[in-house]
Amino acid sequence: MSSGQANDLIPVTLLTGFLGSGKTTVLNHLVRQPELHDALVIINEFGEMALDHLLVAHSTENLVMEMSSGCLCCNIRGDLVKTLRDITWRFSREGRRQFGRVLIETTGLADPAPILHTLMTDPQIASRYRLDGIVTAVDLTTGADTLDRHPEAVKQAALADVLLLTKADQTSEDEREPLLRRLDDINPAAPRWTVHQGIVAPAGIMNLGLFGARGRSPDIQRWLGEAHYAPAPAEQQQAGSDSLVPAHHQPPHDNVNRHNDRIRAFCFSVEKPIPEARLNAWLDMLMGLLGERILRVKAIFNVAEHDRPLVAQGVQHVFYPPVFLPAWPDDDRRSRAVFITDGLSRNTIERTFQIFSNEQANPAGIEA
Repeated sequence: MSSGQANDLIPVTLLTGFLGSGKTTVLNHLVRQPELHDALVIINEFGEMALDHLLVAHSTENLVMEMSSGCLCCNIRGDLVKTLRDITWRFSREGRRQFGRVLIETTGLADPAPILHTLMTDPQIASRYRLDGIVTAVDLTTGADTLDRHPEAVKQAALADVLLLTKADQTSEDEREPLLRRLDDINPAAPRWTVHQGIVAPAGIMNLGLFGARGRSPDIQRWLGEAHYAPAPAEQQQAGSDSLVPAHHQPPHDNVNRHNDRIRAFCFSVEKPIPEARLNAWLDMLMGLLGERILRVKAIFNVAEHDRPLVAQGVQHVFYPPVFLPAWPDDDRRSRAVFITDGLSRNTIERTFQIFSNEQANPAGIEA
């Protein structure tokens, strides 16, 4: 896929967050904003009686749909496919689509990953839509306890492109600080916006993907967020020229969650161009063998056989179709990859790459 083709797809924003985190209040504000006048809103609910849609203001300029036959991450993924497939003609006039983006609000218990897999892999969906961003609401009053008790909440925070911090007026700075440090560990690169009574600027939750707004050049530095990740151990800085070296200008914190040390966040880079066959073999092995423990990965690769950079992103065992950019955005030609993992160490990821770098493509026995 080319960057032009990717930019032509309909952007999808996923609004998630655990029960009581304030998603509906945020959505109530967003649907009234002129920046989202052309958004189609899909509200997912769980249970026999749908209630959430009654709490959302139905703007005359927004198209609000509801799916209440189950949780998006479970038994109605087929319904999501059907909905996204059909809305392009159901909401059209004289052959012209009447919406420019889609905003999906999930249930509080939803694991975002299966929804992302649908966007990435279903041929009817991936050919029409692209993920613009994952926006996760975090309740500052109960967030720490929620992260302790519910792995879904940890995953929602880890996958986020933006974190919305709600109910700040109900907590003190001292009370918030431990949770904020924990979010540093779970997802250090995601911007955070403090939200009062659901009010958030639409610009803060839109155009979060690689391509951003139509017509803009890809913003690799913002998208990767590599400056927010900890450097590699010192001994790796002394490694050979084709080995992994730490990304430049990174802050010195370890990004290992102190409460749930299974969540890791890190970035590494490779100085030399990577042969295409080696890169493909490594990624196939990585996602096939360890994919369930890779919550999210974003990367830009210098592929030896090409003079343009290749960008890729994946969630667990699924990668979006990679995209070649028209040109390198600057003079930095390193391959760079940022990972958020569940119980998977930086050392394990690096060792898998070293195996393929040494042309010893035998991943048997790799352990975290």
